[in-house]
Amino acid sequence: MFENLTEKFEKAFKVLKGQGQISEINVAETLKEVRRALLDADVNFKTAKDFTNTVKEKALGRDVLTAVSPGQLMTKICHEELVELMGGNEAQINFQGNPGVILMSGLQGSGKTTFSGKLANYLKNKKGKNPLLVACDVYRPAAIDQLHVLGEQLGVAVFSNKEEKNPVAIAEAAIKHAKSNGHNVVIVDTAGRLAVDEQMMEEIAKVKAAIRPTETLFVVDAMTGQDAVNTAKAFNDRIDFDGVVLTKLDGDTRGGAALSIKAIVDKPIKFVGTGEKMDALDVFYPKRMADRILGMGDVVSLVERAQEQYDEQEARKLQKKIQKNQFDFNDFLAQLQQIKKMGNVKDLMGMIPGMSKAMKGVEIEDDAFKHVEAIIQSMTPLERENPDVINGSRKKRIANGSGRDIQEVNKLIKQFGETKKMMKLMSNKKNMMNMMRQMKGSGMPGF
Repeated sequence: MFENLTEKFEKAFKVLKGQGQISEINVAETLKEVRRALLDADVNFKTAKDFTNTVKEKALGRDVLTAVSPGQLMTKICHEELVELMGGNEAQINFQGNPGVILMSGLQGSGKTTFSGKLANYLKNKKGKNPLLVACDVYRPAAIDQLHVLGEQLGVAVFSNKEEKNPVAIAEAAIKHAKSNGHNVVIVDTAGRLAVDEQMMEEIAKVKAAIRPTETLFVVDAMTGQDAVNTAKAFNDRIDFDGVVLTKLDGDTRGGAALSIKAIVDKPIKFVGTGEKMDALDVFYPKRMADRILGMGDVVSLVERAQEQYDEQEARKLQKKIQKNQFDFNDFLAQLQQIKKMGNVKDLMGMIPGMSKAMKGVEIEDDAFKHVEAIIQSMTPLERENPDVINGSRKKRIANGSGRDIQEVNKLIKQFGETKKMMKLMSNKKNMMNMMRQMKGSGMPGF
């Protein structure tokens, strides 16, 4: 995400590389590139102009410390202003109430129904809520069926009434149902249209007035760029929503919607959709997003995703096995499964500082580990537990069973052996300290 924008920001900061001080001339040159980068990313013209004017004012009014280069200072100021532009701090969603009522709005195809399912999954698994999904799209029967499929998949109850054609009546009946059945959050999925029209606006305004939601969210496809901002403004003028949800952000290499919406509508982005799976939903953190745009990675989100999959008891068992040099292919496979649960591999790599640039143009499929899994799963229990027994004939059988070349089997076994040695070495604190001293003594850059 935001690949193009990241690249253009890097190009802009190169203007200041090697400069001894910040001057009006080199700042103007840098900001010309920054403004061009924002406009190419489909950011609103006024927003781009205001952004660069603020950065210029702050850059020229600041002294450059001896330890900080002009390029680093400009990066820092741009980072601060990007965070501010996207809302400053993360915005919380209000799901409190008896029950809390969350109303979805947006155009057809923006991803409202899918997001409703993701939000229900998030509230159930991360907030301990008992949500009820409500199908209020009376024009598209497929939307009702889709919500029921999602509900069944997630173990979340769904309320619908195909006989009723009045969305207000359905929503009111759903809230009564929620109260009598112990649901403490109601998520109301409404109808969308292909474009903003008066009938649609009137309908959602009536639903909002009748059920008085604790939270109204506007769902928009991030890939539509400036159109997303214009649609958000039209909806906000009519229904005064509380926050924005950007879907399909993983496919948005420009980032115009994420950078413009807060400035134009003055409503925070609360969630972003980053994939098709039901757990591909992230709270929107302006600072972390600014980190990623400027190529600094997003280590905090990476750690959080890892912690979600972390099992303390299993980790202790694994640590003991490593110390005893008993780490085997079963453990290796279990670690791969955990990484897969964390999300898209390329997205995870992009969270590591500096990796976004290194990964540019590299295609990593979602099922990048399937060949490794196939090889390990073609091994017998004995071979997985004791890799040393794998001889030539066993390798041939494993290759045939997994549908891979024998060279791939050899490569995996070799990599596994090296990983096992490294893990054993790193599990010993004394060894680690010696390694660090050696690295420092060798003058390893940046160590």
